[in-house]
Amino acid sequence: MKNYEVTFIVDSVLSGDDIKATAQTYVDFLKKEGCTIVHIDEMGLRQLAYPIKKRTTGVYYCIEFEAPTGALIADLELHMRRDERLLRFLTVALDKYGVKYNKDKREGRIGKKKKKGDEAEKAAPAQKAEAVAPKAEAKVAAAATEAKAEEE
Repeated sequence: MKNYEVTFIVDSVLSGDDIKATAQTYVDFLKKEGCTIVHIDEMGLRQLAYPIKKRTTGVYYCIEFEAPTGALIADLELHMRRDERLLRFLTVALDKYGVKYNKDKREGRIGKKKKKGDEAEKAAPAQKAEAVAPKAEAKVAAAATEAKAEEE
């Protein structure tokens, strides 16, 4: 089985049901051809980097699947070229590193995590308070020592 990923942009002018039906069309096509759907990622409405067909936004979808052979890719892309609801599409063959990366991303090992700098900033006020207390105690002790020295 070969691993592939197809990403496509659906025209955002369509209704929500039409957008989902468009994505479902390609999922059904892949299943009919004997592919195993690994993951469907609806990335949602996004701003395009440049206008495509006089549109500035689009709904992004990414479908990761396993295919028995690569012969169906030509048919899939032909259907996508003829579909006026799609603005753009890209089909990519995944190697073992791409498959592992996608799996790790789905499991949360890759992605948005707290930075070490954020934790240090949260801990900094507490550390400052702890650091101020010994300094204040040292000043009080120094003042007491000076007072004793003056008395003598």
